[in-house]
This record gives sequence, structure tokens and C-alpha cells, in this order.
Amino acid sequence: AAGGIEVVVAGLHPPETATVVDARKGGDGLTTDGPFAEAKEQIGGFWILKAPDLDAALKLAEEASAACHGPVEVRPLQEEAAG
Repeated sequence: AAGGIEVVVAGLHPPETATVVDARKGGDGLTTDGPFAEAKEQIGGFWILKAPDLDAALKLAEEASAACHGPVEVRPLQEEAAG
């Protein structure tokens, strides 16, 4: 990838198409129709960017926000446990 940046992008269907699966109590998961939380704003998609540092990630988010005409939340991914 150019500049050491890798990009993964995907859109999501509307919140009303969601199914929530909750298997926190073990056994078979409980499934319910609809989004996890009733909220004014819902996640419409996601991008996974591998940037060299936070400054680069924030710059990419600024460009992405301008391109999609909406706010973009930046968070690091949790690393998989070694071993």
C-alpha cells in the first residue's frame, strides 16, 4: 500500500436490518431483531486503516470525513493476544 497505509472499507445495511446476538451467558446465543441500541445515530459502515501513527490516522480521518460528509470516529484496534 502507498505510504505504508492499508485500507479496508465496508458499508452496512440500515440499522433495522440488524440482528443482535448475545451469548454472554454461555450456551446458545439469544437473538433479537433490530439494532443493539435505539439511538439517533447509528454506525453506517467502517474503515480499517493501518497507519504508521495516530497523527497519520487523524489526517486520514479528516480526509474521510470531508469525503463522506459526516463525522469519523478514530479508534485503535485491539491487538490479538500473543501465543
